[in-house]
Amino acid sequence: MADVNAHIGGGNTGDGIPQPYHLVNPSPWPLLSSFSAGLLATGLVMKFHGHGWYLLAAGLLAVLACMYGWWRDIVKESVVEKAHSPVVKIGLRYGMSLFIASEVMFFSAFFWAFFDASIFHNEAIQFARVEANGGVWPPKGTVPFNPFDLPFLMTVILLLSGTTVTWAHHAMVEGKMQEAAKALGITVLLGVIFSGFQVYEYSHAAFGFGANVYSSAFFMATGFHGFHVLIGTIFLAVCYFRTKKGHFTAESHFGFEAAAWYWHFVDVVWLFLFISIYWWGAGGAWVAH
Repeated sequence: MADVNAHIGGGNTGDGIPQPYHLVNPSPWPLLSSFSAGLLATGLVMKFHGHGWYLLAAGLLAVLACMYGWWRDIVKESVVEKAHSPVVKIGLRYGMSLFIASEVMFFSAFFWAFFDASIFHNEAIQFARVEANGGVWPPKGTVPFNPFDLPFLMTVILLLSGTTVTWAHHAMVEGKMQEAAKALGITVLLGVIFSGFQVYEYSHAAFGFGANVYSSAFFMATGFHGFHVLIGTIFLAVCYFRTKKGHFTAESHFGFEAAAWYWHFVDVVWLFLFISIYWWGAGGAWVAH
């Protein structure tokens, strides 16, 4: 049993029985993260009701502090304690896969709402909808973005970032850590540029969030995608610094793999957004303007 345990990288239970799984040490971060997320949500609601941004800022800082502390402990488990055995890594892969699957369903809800409103925009039984949008799509008075202007440039940037993160992965597998760090740095830069362009796009939108069903679906879907780009950029930036510090090896780099999976998911979601909301969903209305 001891030989098998050594082979798969396991540890011991409290009674000395060898086992392959990593028993997580007592941690304050799940509880503190829950309170911090609640504080952030409360601060956001209070800000929407005109009660200032102090509670929102406190919640954001608390969430960032929990992220740092929790990630620091996980890095320590992997790099210092060597607690991430092959069996543990399988569990981590399943966990990340299920998380991305839940994110797919999250965005599916927004696409469902958008397609329902756009395909059945003139359905007689939906009289309130027809009255609200004028029986046309996009709704009457809506001036959508030209999909082949800034949105197309943003698409190119995000697709390019997908190639650079793949470059980083191949370099890491081959043990070329300096090259991997370089590719990761470029990917992070592209993510920051994309976010900057999205802020610019929002500031020049010809419609507001609550103007109609098109604008609401547009800002909800693209806004949450932008939030995921921000999270993915932070995720990859952490991997960049970890690569520079020598935390990853050619054989063990799941922390980076998880970030790469997440980034590719973000890329795919954007392609669906570009095709369905920017291009098809605009219905050619942007040509007239």
